[in-house]
Amino acid sequence: MTEPEMRTLPWLAHASPADINRAVEALYHVHGLMTALTDLDTLLERISEEGRAVARAEAASVMLYDDTTNELYFRVALGDSGDQETLKREVRLKPGQGIAGAAAQDRVTVHVPNVNEDPRFYSEADEMTRFQTRNLLAVPMIERNQLVGVLELVNKIDGDSFSPLDQYVMEMFGSVAASAVVNARLIEEQIRTTRLAAIGQAIAGLTHHIKNILTGLTSSAELIEMGLETGNNELVKKTWPVLRRSTHRISNFVQDLLLYAKPRKPVVQRCETQRIIVDACETMRDLFDRKNIAAEVQVAKGVDPIYADPDALYRCLMNLVTNAADAVPETGGRIVIAAHRAPDNALEITVSDNGPGIPPEMGDSIFEIFFSTKGSHGTGLGLACARKIAQEHGGDLTLLEPSEGACFKLSLPVDEEKQ
Repeated sequence: MTEPEMRTLPWLAHASPADINRAVEALYHVHGLMTALTDLDTLLERISEEGRAVARAEAASVMLYDDTTNELYFRVALGDSGDQETLKREVRLKPGQGIAGAAAQDRVTVHVPNVNEDPRFYSEADEMTRFQTRNLLAVPMIERNQLVGVLELVNKIDGDSFSPLDQYVMEMFGSVAASAVVNARLIEEQIRTTRLAAIGQAIAGLTHHIKNILTGLTSSAELIEMGLETGNNELVKKTWPVLRRSTHRISNFVQDLLLYAKPRKPVVQRCETQRIIVDACETMRDLFDRKNIAAEVQVAKGVDPIYADPDALYRCLMNLVTNAADAVPETGGRIVIAAHRAPDNALEITVSDNGPGIPPEMGDSIFEIFFSTKGSHGTGLGLACARKIAQEHGGDLTLLEPSEGACFKLSLPVDEEKQ
């Protein structure tokens, strides 16, 4: 048995069985919270609630230590402690300032039965929050010999002051809270590092894609300029479609970036599925002709009309059809866009192709932003944007498992009141 545990034995002798049982249950519960909760604020709030309940205190709070400013600040404040937001926003204490500061500086629990008799008491906090502190228990939160913060209980409800059992339980709570804070900070740092690495990788990919498009634009512009200067109309005529495709690519790229970055509420109106599909295919006609792609549209009877955002739906289908066109072989490529009503009357549109398909291990990743199976030729935006549009309509975009190629299913719910 440790020395701190030995010191608690006389205190436990004077505690009632009910109090001891309540303390043990609270300690068991708090240790369980460490594995059940991952959000730091929620965990600290629950620890404060448990401490307040088991010690029968009017209020409880957690102050964390900011090592960059060498100050304590309120992260959690619970109970009848007046204006808690002012407390969290304006009160910052140096180690040694106030009773909490004394506990932090000396790294020992400070129990003050009557704050009016203790010159260390920081009365300005009461003045700010219009609260009256009578007694206080401040427990330093220490992890790996480093100060993490201070756990406080304020105003014993059913007695003159906090008991030795209250102090023992709160010291255990303080230890748990300190571990939680340190673990949460480590996780946050890992997430931040991972996020920065992902952002760097995404920027590198986007930069490479933009550079490829700009190279095509620059080369085409130079050839057109050469043709105009030499009167070579054949060169101009041959190069112009390349320039147009490059401008179309960068326009689509920018639109997809904006579409994904900004939340958007669909502008729902009556529209025709077949018209939107045909428009998307017509826009792709030049690419279809260049790659000898056979595109087939199959719209079942009773599909139209629908109520959706026609521009967003067009954009979604454009991304799916472009994805399919990029996947099919140079000769014998085939794309089928089919629309029908599901048994629940939802609209289902499938876009299938006879390309190489998508490996099963990539099935969960293809909808992630900046993930691409096309290497330097893809942006990783098309499918992510298409799914976002579907979800903004209350639907979804999923990958099916056809016998050959790839098949994506767009599902959109139907507003029965408008049908």
